[in-house]
Amino acid sequence: MRRRLEVFADITCPFTHVGLKRVVAQLDELGADVDLVVRAWPLEWVNGEMFDAEAIATKIGVLHDQLGVEDFTGFDPSSWPTTSIPALNLCAAAAREGTAKGIAVALDIRAALFERGADIADPAVLAQIAADHGLDAPTVDVDPDVTADFEDGQRRGVRGSPDFWVGETEFFCPALELSHDASGALVADFDPDGLDAFISAAVG
Repeated sequence: MRRRLEVFADITCPFTHVGLKRVVAQLDELGADVDLVVRAWPLEWVNGEMFDAEAIATKIGVLHDQLGVEDFTGFDPSSWPTTSIPALNLCAAAAREGTAKGIAVALDIRAALFERGADIADPAVLAQIAADHGLDAPTVDVDPDVTADFEDGQRRGVRGSPDFWVGETEFFCPALELSHDASGALVADFDPDGLDAFISAAVG
């Protein structure tokens, strides 16, 4: 029986973009017999507002300068979305079609935002991504599964994005270690031990 893994994930978080890609790549490399379900954790609901593009650019700069991450080559602050909810609606629709499609769309939407400089709140952008994956364009109204994911995340005590779960065991952002130095500046590093611990639990 395939093991079910879950990750509560925001779309606009650059750490999630990096962490999710690394986890998926590791599971694929191992040929792990698991289903990774990407669930909605919209930080705009948690924080009461969207992240500012300038703040995101600063975080991207840290990942690039400190870790050499090249996953943001097409990032365009001028195309920063006003909301992530329609994109999360599309992710929810994809997940209902199966785990593989759910992962593919989750990764593609983040690549569109961070690597292709697309505004993932633009209906035309989302319609094209949907069509690329054989899905209908998402609606503006909140998908019930997005609400259900968020409420379940609150019940579980999700701490942020990405927050991975193997059953009831939590692994918060296992691919990256984030901290602040004495001056309050963000410090990032890869966390191979954290990633290994999660992968070990995931594959059993």
